[in-house]
Amino acid sequence: MRCPAAFFVFARCIILSMFCDKCGADNKDTAAFCRECGVTIEEQETRVAVRENEAAEIYPPAAGSGTLPNQGGEQEAEIFSITPTLMFVKFGYVLAAVGALLLVATVAAFTPIATIWAVLLGLLLFLIPAFYHLKQKLVRYTLTDSKLEIDAGLISRTTRSVPLRRIQDVTVSASVMQRLLGFGDLMIDNASEEAGKVILKNINNPKERGEDVMKQMRHLER
Repeated sequence: MRCPAAFFVFARCIILSMFCDKCGADNKDTAAFCRECGVTIEEQETRVAVRENEAAEIYPPAAGSGTLPNQGGEQEAEIFSITPTLMFVKFGYVLAAVGALLLVATVAAFTPIATIWAVLLGLLLFLIPAFYHLKQKLVRYTLTDSKLEIDAGLISRTTRSVPLRRIQDVTVSASVMQRLLGFGDLMIDNASEEAGKVILKNINNPKERGEDVMKQMRHLER
């Protein structure tokens, strides 16, 4: 709908530049004064320019035709955003499946009538790893170029924010089982809290994540 309006404004500008606004006399494009009433043509051109500016305000450029102003401030750069490993959870599902099969097979061998109850009980065993699966998925560790955030919670969501300038030490801890499976814990000594320590539990490649934290800390010190 803007193209016809723009064409109308353009055509009106041409007409105003050829005919006098006061008496309507036809003048040459190069004329400085109206040949009938003597009005200065420059005044008419000024009025035409004003109308063009008003038209531009009424019909602004379409979206995407230019760059938009940056309305926000500086944004933080995200270094990583991870969740704890699900290795233990997957192992729990395997144990639940094995336990359910053994339970059903044992009950069916001795009391076939109660087999249906054994199946239901076996299915309930999967609720245990399912609970921990959901709990692990709701935990997220995010490192930016200025802070470390820990989001956790099932019913009530909590967020802990640790400024990198307040971190005193970074330690990687892993048990024998964790080392064999390639994950571990990252312990952050935090000077901004009384507890003084934040633990990123059961994360993959904890040594690399610790190096990422130390790298961002060194950048802030420069």
